[in-house]
Amino acid sequence: MQKRKCNKYFLIILCFLGFELQAQIKNQEFKLMLDSLYEHRVPLISVEDLIKLNKKEVYILDTREEEEFNVSHIKNARNVGYFWFDMRNIYDIPMNATIVLYCSVGMRSEKIGKKLLEAGYKNVYNLYGSLFEWVNQGKPVYKNNDVQTSEIHTYTESWSRWLSRGTKVN
Repeated sequence: MQKRKCNKYFLIILCFLGFELQAQIKNQEFKLMLDSLYEHRVPLISVEDLIKLNKKEVYILDTREEEEFNVSHIKNARNVGYFWFDMRNIYDIPMNATIVLYCSVGMRSEKIGKKLLEAGYKNVYNLYGSLFEWVNQGKPVYKNNDVQTSEIHTYTESWSRWLSRGTKVN
């Protein structure tokens, strides 16, 4: 009887380690995909470094479309969109302000970041892994009424594979 109990616990531990290994492999694949995706023209900032910034001195800009933003976003983020992005919508942001951009995984935010740098903004950063990395690290997201939610707009079905936490919404 004791041997069966030990075998049972051994199998449970093996399953847990297997799931943990799968998660680590998926995380590594995500990072490889991100590294190949970015043009590296906009400096990257990690989730940890964004959290360390003084929130009063940083502008967080969500470069996803309004439909995506309305599902959920980082608290205090301003939606500026991607397809219809217009520099006139950020005229109030000082040129030397710290600006952190994000989208789903970082591709759209990098393109908007490039436009900001070309326009003369000095301290522009792209959030590494963007909203997906934020959520994958267990950080909160909110609806427009500042109510925390687990829902994340995944942009497309194929992008949704990179989101390991939250409730996926297309």
